[in-house]
Amino acid sequence: MYKQLPLILLLCIVTVFAQNDKRFILGVEGVYTTTAKIYLYPFSSDPVLRNMSFPISDIFNPGVYFKYKLSDDIFIGLNTEYMSKTSSGDNLTVFSGERTVTITVQDGFRLIPVELSLYYLLPFSLEKYKFMMGGGVAYYYGQHIRLFGDDEITSRETQFAYGIQVSVSMDYYLTNNIMIHGGMKFRDPQFTVNNTYNKNTVNYNGNIYYISQDSFTSKINVDGVAFDLGAAIEF
Repeated sequence: MYKQLPLILLLCIVTVFAQNDKRFILGVEGVYTTTAKIYLYPFSSDPVLRNMSFPISDIFNPGVYFKYKLSDDIFIGLNTEYMSKTSSGDNLTVFSGERTVTITVQDGFRLIPVELSLYYLLPFSLEKYKFMMGGGVAYYYGQHIRLFGDDEITSRETQFAYGIQVSVSMDYYLTNNIMIHGGMKFRDPQFTVNNTYNKNTVNYNGNIYYISQDSFTSKINVDGVAFDLGAAIEF
C-alpha cells in the first residue's frame, strides 16, 4: 500500500489539474518605461534646489509574471522586474589642491518592483484575443547609482517604497496555450536613499581629485508610463 502512495498522489495531482483546465499563466516580458527623475537635494530648504531633478529616460528592462485563474473572468497575479539605468550629464564639485573643479558623472538608479494584482477579463474578449484590466499593490526596493572615474557610491538606509498600480493588457493566443502579451501600466514609485562614497579620492581622466562630501541623500521617482511586450504559456 505504501509503495503505491506516490502513484496515488500523482494521480490526484493530475486529476486536480485536469479539473482546473489550465488555471496558470507564466510569462516573460520586456518592459519600456518612459521617464524617471532623480532629486539630488530632496531636503534642501531652498525650494528651487529641492524641486530640481535629473531626468532619466528610455528605460528598458526584463520582467517575469505569474497569474492564477480564480474564476472564468478573475485572475490574481504576481510580477517582478529588474530596472537599471544611468545617464551622463550631472555635475559634481571636487577639490584639486586648493581649487574646486566640476566633473561630469553618470547618475542613475536600480529598482526591483514586486507587484500583486487582481485582473478582470473584459467581456468583449474573443477566443484568440483576451483583454484584461488590473490593479493592485506594489513593493519597491531601489538604489542610487553614481559612477565617475574609479569611484562609485554605496546606497545605505534605503527607504522602501509602497504604492499602487493599474494596467491594461491584451493576450493573443498563437495556440491553445501559448500567447503573445502586450500591455500598459501606470505607477509612480518614489523612495529616498542615503548614499556614501566608497572613498574620498577619485582618479578621473588621470588626475586625482578629493571629494568634498562623504555622503548625500537623494530621492528617486519613476513617474513614467510602462509598456510591456512578451510571451507566456498557459497550463
